This record gives sequence, C-alpha cells and structure tokens, in this order.
Amino acid sequence: MQHLLLLHGALGSKDQLQPLATRLQNTFHVHSFNFSGHGGKPFPDIAFSIPLFAEQIAEYMKESNIEQANIFGYSMGGYAAMYLAKHFPNKINRLITLATKFHWDDKTANREVKMLDGKTIQEKVPAFAAQLQQRHAPNDWLLLLDKTKELLTHLGNQNTLQPEDYPSITTPSLLLLGDRDKMVTLDETVAVYKQLPNAQLGVLPGTPHAFEQADLSCLAEMIGRFINEKA
Repeated sequence: MQHLLLLHGALGSKDQLQPLATRLQNTFHVHSFNFSGHGGKPFPDIAFSIPLFAEQIAEYMKESNIEQANIFGYSMGGYAAMYLAKHFPNKINRLITLATKFHWDDKTANREVKMLDGKTIQEKVPAFAAQLQQRHAPNDWLLLLDKTKELLTHLGNQNTLQPEDYPSITTPSLLLLGDRDKMVTLDETVAVYKQLPNAQLGVLPGTPHAFEQADLSCLAEMIGRFINEKA
C-alpha cells in the first residue's frame, strides 16, 4: 500500500485527523504527526515558519524510512506541504490540500491575528479555550497562540509562496475548499489552481473552515480517488 501522510492545521493536532485516518487505513499506510508546539510536542528554539514546518515533514519521512508519500494537508498543513512540493518535489507523489489559505497580506494577517486573542477566547468561547488547553498539554496554549500570531504576521509581511512560485510546482495536486469557508476564499484557491500545471479543484458542499465539520466519508473518497487515479 502507498504511504499517506495527514497534516493538521494551525492550533490543531494529529488527534483531530484520526477519524479521517480510520476511514483511509484499509487503503493506505496512514501516518500523522504533530508539528512542533502542537499536541504537546515541545516548542522549537526558533520562530514558527512555513519552511520550518516543511522541514519537519521531511524529518518525519526520513525517521519513518519513507522516501515518497502522498500528503493530505489541512489548512496550514496544506501550505507547508505545498512549500515542500516546491523545494523537494521528489518527496511527494500526490498532494491534497483542504481549506488552505494561500493569499496573505497585511490586512488578511491582521484580521486573523485579532481572532487569536487569548483573553477574548477565554471570555467569549471558554469551551474552545479548554479544548486548546487539553489538546496541547503540557504546552501553554496561550504561548502557542502568540507564536501562531507571529507566524501569521510574518506571512502578512512577506508571503512564503508567491504567485510566480506555483507554475514550477509539478506535483499532481488536488485543492479542496468548503463552500462555506469564511477564512479561505474561492478566488484565492482558484488563482493557485490555475497557476499549478498539474492540479485539480474540488468544492465540498455545506462545509465551513473547521475540519470537524467536514463530511469525512466524502473527503476520504475524494482523497482515495485522486491518489489512485491513473496518470
């Protein structure tokens, strides 16, 4: 069976992807791991960045003796995988992204950073605060918020992948987006899709940004069909 690596998004963890992994485990050798600072994994000595997370994907593959894998990346995980495809194309057979935000500028970053205020989260959505605390223990989830805000601010100042980068990414890619995603626009997803020389585009009906609200049976079917289709 082919290897399939599942990557979580910002503030997420590999545990969130387990329901999807369960649906795919009879078809692929499914792998997942936590990016540094997430899911209790220690924080790195340097700032969060897309190149750092891409490097961690490569490190996991090396440690697991995986020369090449199919990769599914949710949100930030998809961005890190796309960066890996740009710089280390031989490591990825096929790439699937879901709800990945590719367009970043100052205005976009500032809007997203405001939503990551720890005090506001504790006061207005205490259940989410408790979830973050539990998901990332023993790490301080407030520190994780701060480091994520720094990452988003950096992306706003200088987006890691520029429009001119995508035409050179030849990895077969499937870009997926929920039709009710309020963070990622259809326009930015289509813009990247049009720049990639070997890409497909898919829209999940009735689906917002949150991974937990995706139809996982439908998603698993789309992933499996894309990876196994004949070239």
